[in-house]
Amino acid sequence: MADAAASRAMTREERKVVFASTLGTVFEWYDFYLYGAMAAVLAQQFFTPLEAGPAFVFTLLALAAGFVVRPFGALVFGRMGDMIGRKYTFLVTILIMGLSTFIVGTLPTYGSIGVAAPVMLIGLRLLQGLAMGGEYGGAAIYVAEYAPPGRRGACTAWIQTTATLGLCMALLVTLGTRWALGDNAFADWGWRVPFLLSIVLLVVSVWIRLSLAESPAFVRIKSQGRTSQAPVRESFGRWKNLRMALLALLGLTAGQAVVWYTGQFYALFFLTQQLKVDATTAQLLVAAALLIGTPLFIVFGALSDRVGRKPLIVLGCVLAAATYFPAFKALAWAANPALADAQARHRVVVAAHPADCSFQFNPTGAARHASPCDLAKQVLAGHSVGYDTEPAARPGQAWVRIGNATLTSPALQGLPADEARRQATTFREAVSSALAEHGYPLQADPDRIHTLAVVAVLSYLMLLVAMVYGPLAAMLVEMFPTRIRYTSVSLPYHIGNGWFGGLLPTLSFAIVAQTGNLYSGLWYPVAVAGATAVVGLLLLPETRGVDIYAED
Repeated sequence: MADAAASRAMTREERKVVFASTLGTVFEWYDFYLYGAMAAVLAQQFFTPLEAGPAFVFTLLALAAGFVVRPFGALVFGRMGDMIGRKYTFLVTILIMGLSTFIVGTLPTYGSIGVAAPVMLIGLRLLQGLAMGGEYGGAAIYVAEYAPPGRRGACTAWIQTTATLGLCMALLVTLGTRWALGDNAFADWGWRVPFLLSIVLLVVSVWIRLSLAESPAFVRIKSQGRTSQAPVRESFGRWKNLRMALLALLGLTAGQAVVWYTGQFYALFFLTQQLKVDATTAQLLVAAALLIGTPLFIVFGALSDRVGRKPLIVLGCVLAAATYFPAFKALAWAANPALADAQARHRVVVAAHPADCSFQFNPTGAARHASPCDLAKQVLAGHSVGYDTEPAARPGQAWVRIGNATLTSPALQGLPADEARRQATTFREAVSSALAEHGYPLQADPDRIHTLAVVAVLSYLMLLVAMVYGPLAAMLVEMFPTRIRYTSVSLPYHIGNGWFGGLLPTLSFAIVAQTGNLYSGLWYPVAVAGATAVVGLLLLPETRGVDIYAED
C-alpha cells in the first residue's frame, strides 16, 4: 500500500500546497534569522556603551531571547491550530513576524533615545520568537496532511529547507545591501534596509496563504465534531501523549537542534569571532555551503521514505558527536592557517593560582577583575587566542608564556586608577608584541584562506544538518494524532530548537571564555547529540508507514 502511494504522482493542488507553504516559511525564517546575520551592526547601534566584545555577546543574548520564548509561542499557537485550524493560525504568525521585523528597521538607536532602544529591540525579538513558535508546526503539519503517505518524507523535506534558505537569504540580502551602499552608509543607516524589506515579503506571504484551503485532515475531524477542546491538556496531561512528546524532545529535536545550530550559526560565529575572518568573507563562505547543502534536505527526506526516519537521524547525531572536533580544527587550518600554525608551534599558557581566577564570561562588560590571572585571560581573550592553564604555587601572581617568552601579569588591586590603567596598557602591548613575534595574526589573511577547503568543511557540517533535519518533520507528524498534532509537534520542536539549539552560541562561547580553549565550546553539542542518539536508538519508534489518520 505504501509503495503504491509512493508511486502516485502528486496532484496540482498538492504541489501548490508544498510550494506555497515552503515559500511563505522561507520568508518567515528570513525575518527570524536576519537579526543573527546583522548581529555585529546591531551591537554597534543598540549596545553602544559597551566594548565591542561584550556588546556582541549582549546582542547574542538578545538573539537568544527570541529562542527562549519559542516554546511559549508553540503552546499559544499550537492550541489555536488544533482548535480553529492550521491555515488561519500560521496566517496570524506570519503577520506578527513580518510586522515585528519591519518595525526593527524603524527603531531609533541607543544614540537617539538611550536604553529604551535595546529594550524595544528585545521586545520585538520576543514577538518574533512567539510567532516562530507557531509557524513551523503549522507549515510542516499542513504539508504532511496533504502529502501522499509514501512521499511524506520527500514532501515535508521542502519545509525543512526553509530555515536554511531563510538564513541564506538573510546573509545574501545583508551582503548585497552592504555592497550596494558601502560600509559607512550601511553602518550609519543602510542596516535598516533588510528589515524594511520584510514588509514586501509579508504582503507576498499573506497573499499566498490566503489562496490556500484548510488541511483536509483538520476539515474532516472538524466536520465530525472531533476537534480537541483542550489540546494542551490532552497533549501533555495524558501519559501516552506526554511520553511521545518527551521522546520527540530527548530522542529527536534536542540533538537535531544542536547539529543544526552548530553547522550554521556557530560555524559562522566561529569564523568571525575565533578565527578572525572578515565578516563579509565569512558570510559568503557560509552562504556557499548553505546553497550546496540545501538540496540534501530533499535527498534525506526522500531517502527516509525508503529506509525509515530513525536510522538517518540517529546516524547524523552519531557522526556529529564523533567528528565535530576534527572538523572544526580542519576549519581553523583552512580559514586562518597562520593562527592554527602559531597555536601548534607556540603554545600559550596562563600560570596562576586557581583561587585568583574568576569566571571569565562577562557579557555586560561591567565586571572589572583586577587579579593578575583575570587580566591575563582578558587580554588573551581580546586577541581570540586559545590558551592552556597551569596552577601556580603562590597566589597573587600570574604569568603568560607565549612560546619562549614569559610575561608577568601585574597586580592592579589597590593601585591608583591612572597607575592601574598604565600598567594594564603596558601589559596588553607586551602581550600583543609577543603574539605578533610568534606568528599570531590580528586578522585572518584573505590571501591565505583556503576557500575550497573551508567550503568543503562547512558543506560537511551541512550534510550532517540535512541528515538529521530532512526527515524530522515527517517523523514528528507521524508520532501524534490529528486532533492534537499542532500542539504536540510544536512544543518539543521549539524546546529543542529554541532552548537546546538557540542558546548554543551563547553557551558555547561561555565555555570558551572560561576554559580558554577555542574548541571547548564544542563539548556542548557533542554531549547533546550523543545523548540524543542513545535515547533515539533505544526508545524511539520508527514511524515510516504509520497511518497518521488511524486515530481519527
